[in-house]
Amino acid sequence: MGYYRRLRDLREDHDLTQQQVAEYLHMKQPQYNRYERGLRDIPSDVLIALAKLYHTTTDYILGLTDQE
Repeated sequence: MGYYRRLRDLREDHDLTQQQVAEYLHMKQPQYNRYERGLRDIPSDVLIALAKLYHTTTDYILGLTDQE
């Protein structure tokens, strides 16, 4: 599973919209959408912020582990 699939699953599991996540990350929704679709690599600072938002690890988001 690609990291982009995990991003979408985590967002949906937390009942958030792409717009809400983008606002949390201080970016526009189309930019976040490109991360979630796998069109752009996620910068480390964004990856860390997403891990904090979802109370998980960066390894889980990147698919290096299946343990949240």
